Amino acid sequence: MSGQFEAGVEIDRPVEEVFAYLADGRNDPEFSPRVQQITKTPDGPTALGTVFRSTVKDAGMKTGREFRIVGYDPPHRIRWSEQSRNLVTAEGGYDLEALPGGRTRVRIFNTLEGHGLGRLLVGFAVSAARKDAPAFGRRIKAAAEASLRR
Repeated sequence: MSGQFEAGVEIDRPVEEVFAYLADGRNDPEFSPRVQQITKTPDGPTALGTVFRSTVKDAGMKTGREFRIVGYDPPHRIRWSEQSRNLVTAEGGYDLEALPGGRTRVRIFNTLEGHGLGRLLVGFAVSAARKDAPAFGRRIKAAAEASLRR
């Protein structure tokens, strides 16, 4: 069983800057309180095949996550696929569109899939993610605008 959630947000920064910010998954803790720590392999710019490994806390439990960049089209599209063997895994991405006035529209989405006992849990995870999606979009907007103004 699987389910998708998505959010959209407009960020007051140019598309190239927003893309660079989102492509560096090490920025995720700035807008995702679930992410406790994150690393990137290999060093250097994000590209196809880049892997981000993180420790996240969901429902009081810490788990390790590993995401591989599987789609990369600067400055408009990023796709990832979770390589972890967790009960619920995610595939998703960002779609970015340049707007007038140096603004950017971002669509964020994830498809969550349950494995084994995770098939019983994925519905709850998708429901919680859908409920949080608008706030998640607002957190991305606030974090990106604050970080990119520095």
